[in-house]
Amino acid sequence: MAKVKHLLGISGGKDSAALSIYMSQKYPELDIEYYTCDTGKELKETYDLIGRLNSVLGRDIELYKSMDEDNSPMKNPFDHFLAMYGGYLPSATARWCTNKMKLQPFETYVSDEPTISYVGIRGDENREGYISKKENIQTIFPFRKNIWSEDVIKKLLINSNMEMVKAYYQEYANKNVLPNALQYVEQLISPKFTQTQKLNALMDVDLKLFNKVVFEFLKTTDYPIGKLNEFPLIENDEIIGLDDVFQILEESGVGIPAYYKPIEYQVEIDGEIKKGTYSRSRSGCFFCFYQQKIEWVWLLEQHPELYAKAIEYEKEGYSWMAERLEDLEKPERVASIKKEHFLRMNRQKKKSRTGQSWQDDILEAEGEGCASCFI
Repeated sequence: MAKVKHLLGISGGKDSAALSIYMSQKYPELDIEYYTCDTGKELKETYDLIGRLNSVLGRDIELYKSMDEDNSPMKNPFDHFLAMYGGYLPSATARWCTNKMKLQPFETYVSDEPTISYVGIRGDENREGYISKKENIQTIFPFRKNIWSEDVIKKLLINSNMEMVKAYYQEYANKNVLPNALQYVEQLISPKFTQTQKLNALMDVDLKLFNKVVFEFLKTTDYPIGKLNEFPLIENDEIIGLDDVFQILEESGVGIPAYYKPIEYQVEIDGEIKKGTYSRSRSGCFFCFYQQKIEWVWLLEQHPELYAKAIEYEKEGYSWMAERLEDLEKPERVASIKKEHFLRMNRQKKKSRTGQSWQDDILEAEGEGCASCFI
């Protein structure tokens, strides 16, 4: 193989943890380096998970530092950058936290080396995840049916490239598959036959064949994978969903991150005491502004010292969300949030044939947030 770096970032979330185990077991021939970017404000459960992963992977997870700790008065990355931004808290519209503490350390470490970055977007998710703008970094999604990033698919399937794609299929497809494949290869992308439809049709005909075509195409480009003599993931046709992720974690001995596990709470509704459950839907900083309000209540009751620290960051004009934490922690407000959460979960259970589970809560919350922080 040509000299190409293989990297896999571990956020402390379930998906990246499961992906690291999956890749180490299924593709031991790939010299994958595992790394994490510590904000200094993670939950203890996150640090515990990374510690267990170190043992299972049989190699240390490298820490990519975002700051020079020896020359900063602040001894952790978040406080260092918060000071740099004049106390301006990060938010959904100004995610300097992700950029400064996750993405920049990664790209600084990579520098100009050809690099494949493995990301744990699952097969039951509909999102792309972070794609570096650096041309020497290529993102691969091993858990998905389509392991390739959007930019690769667009360049491959563009109408002007049809004859090249056709030639690849004629070279590598067997005679039984070729006619079926060519009917889609030769169909122009248009409003009536979109790129997504063409992609799905070709993958459905023969996924491994499609991956082979992509790999051969990449050899004509400057993408890092094109510099390899072989790439074992083109033979993979597994699709990994949420249940599979939890199974990988449990069977490996690493276990599910503790913050995902549901904890019972009580709330009074119409004079009756009801019992619901809450948990955290993501890893990331304990004061992550993407948290739902029930998750802030979870933090208040399960980690009151961290909730108090989150309050300390709020000041005039700067808060984690529209509602200030000092107001949210009032008993009547906590009861109101629990009531709303209980009733919403109950409504969803009635709509669902199988009943709403705590895993469904995680899936629901995954639509919001920063993939780099909690995958």
